[in-house]
Amino acid sequence: MSDLQNAYATQSLLIGKTLGRSPWLLIDQARIDAFADITEDPQFIHTDAARAAAETPFGGTVAHGFLTLSMASRMMQDTVGPFEGQVMNLNAGFDRLRFLTPLRSGSRIRGVFELKELKQTSASQLRMVTTLTIEIEGTDKPALLADWVNVVVFSDVE
Repeated sequence: MSDLQNAYATQSLLIGKTLGRSPWLLIDQARIDAFADITEDPQFIHTDAARAAAETPFGGTVAHGFLTLSMASRMMQDTVGPFEGQVMNLNAGFDRLRFLTPLRSGSRIRGVFELKELKQTSASQLRMVTTLTIEIEGTDKPALLADWVNVVVFSDVE
């Protein structure tokens, strides 16, 4: 049995189940400011704590939604795979993505990955869809919810 066939056989049993939870990651003001600089998005709700406290309902600055989303790759690396024989994982996008709760500066987040779909698409590739929930420590409502599509590429082909 090839590595791909083995991964498919074992992982398909996990459809509908949680694959894991990543470690908590701190999203502090330094990270938010660096993201604002690199993406050229210095909107005051992200970068000006005094003004954000005075003019928004957030009580201070909040992270960019795309910063929260960008942490998903790190969270997946810490939590899911790689599979034996896997040579790469390709991000194929999102079928659904919703930003649900603003993420306040100084908060910690983690990713929860549930396997939604797994399909062999070629002799060397699996299409894997995970439901990603990014939780905010100490709150009931997540920062975001998404169906994330990845292509898992294997080296061996039989």
